[in-house]
Amino acid sequence: MQEKIKVTILDDHQNIVDGYIYRLTSFPQVEVVAAIGFGGELEKTLAEHPTDVLLLDVNVPTAPDNPNPYPILHVIPKLLQTHPGLNILIISMYAERGLIRAVMEAGASGYILKDDQTSARDLGNVILSVAGGGIYFSQKAHQLYVRRLSTEMELLSGRQLEALSLSAAYPDSSTAELAQKMSVSNSTVRNLLSGAYIKLDVHNRTAAIARARQLGLISSEAPTIPAPGR
Repeated sequence: MQEKIKVTILDDHQNIVDGYIYRLTSFPQVEVVAAIGFGGELEKTLAEHPTDVLLLDVNVPTAPDNPNPYPILHVIPKLLQTHPGLNILIISMYAERGLIRAVMEAGASGYILKDDQTSARDLGNVILSVAGGGIYFSQKAHQLYVRRLSTEMELLSGRQLEALSLSAAYPDSSTAELAQKMSVSNSTVRNLLSGAYIKLDVHNRTAAIARARQLGLISSEAPTIPAPGR
């Protein structure tokens, strides 16, 4: 039997947490293992409850006696370093280009706006995609992020191409195995690939490889060698 995708939720609004749990009840492949309302509880919770996907609100209080916002931009890289298999999906009411850019560069795997009903209805599939190494944006969040990219170099960076070419050569390799081949951290490979996905307008590794090959950015698939005597 395939292991379930384990989800932890950090959001300080109980009605929103209840809504996420309700949406996920129709996905037997997904299990919510923890739900917390204060950022200061997060590291302990993840240590006690191994998690594949963290649903993370960007504006939660730090603790019951500290209402100041939890410093997620500081925490995200640390969490990904401590938990290499963790994928972080931001769910926020803030459609701010700078914030979207910052959390993605910190290592998040996607950004959903709380008023995006389409993504809310499809939350189970979004989680499955992110758990498999993909990325996901609400349409508005994606437009804001792409607008930022349009002022930068359009082509993939050399390191992004390196990560994609390794992914193509070793399609069954995990992020950790790719990181070892590149002699970098898991979070660096994660950021390189997610940045490539965004620039190529795709959501996962397989689609990114296909798109990069189509554009001639990486080597095409090896030709089929005919059997002897044919």
